[in-house]
Amino acid sequence: MSQRHEAARPTRPRLEPLPEEQWDPRTRELLAAAPHDPEGGIPNIFTTLVRHPDLYEQFMPFGGQLLGAGRLPGDVRELLILRTARNTGSRYEWGRHLPLARAAGVTEADIDRIGEGPEAPGWTDLRRHLIRAADELHREATLSDTTWESLAEHFDEAELIEIAMLVGQYHMVAFFLNATGVELEPGVDSTGFAEGRVGT
Repeated sequence: MSQRHEAARPTRPRLEPLPEEQWDPRTRELLAAAPHDPEGGIPNIFTTLVRHPDLYEQFMPFGGQLLGAGRLPGDVRELLILRTARNTGSRYEWGRHLPLARAAGVTEADIDRIGEGPEAPGWTDLRRHLIRAADELHREATLSDTTWESLAEHFDEAELIEIAMLVGQYHMVAFFLNATGVELEPGVDSTGFAEGRVGT
């Protein structure tokens, strides 16, 4: 299964980021509000997705709600996103979220064991349940009763909804990134990412 996955992965971008000289006034306005890197550049995900400006315009508020205004603690959110990045084989998603995970308090030890899955030694019970939730959603498109009940001991109804929606959102983002071949920007750290999916 992982061999088929790797064979389908583009070796170069199928869609290049839209060059600035091709930005029309609407594109310029849309990208002005996009998150910028510290050096002022706009990440490739946005300059590629903006090739579909109507979709971009609707996507950004939803993604922003989950990423910047969601109810989940930052470390929980980023742990779920990083496991999803590993499950979907998305180096771009992994690399862009590593610094966010570190800033949110995900430890280097936890980052190192993300690829090992929920049975890796060293997880707290809660983080083990979160990794298992990401895996179950990836494989089965649902959560087992055991995982749901374990998470319900720590999260309220809205947060449980958000866990499922967050993992689904970052699957969708990974599908876009992988299918179009969006490349990680030079200098962005993707340490710890292993090629291929871990959740088969």
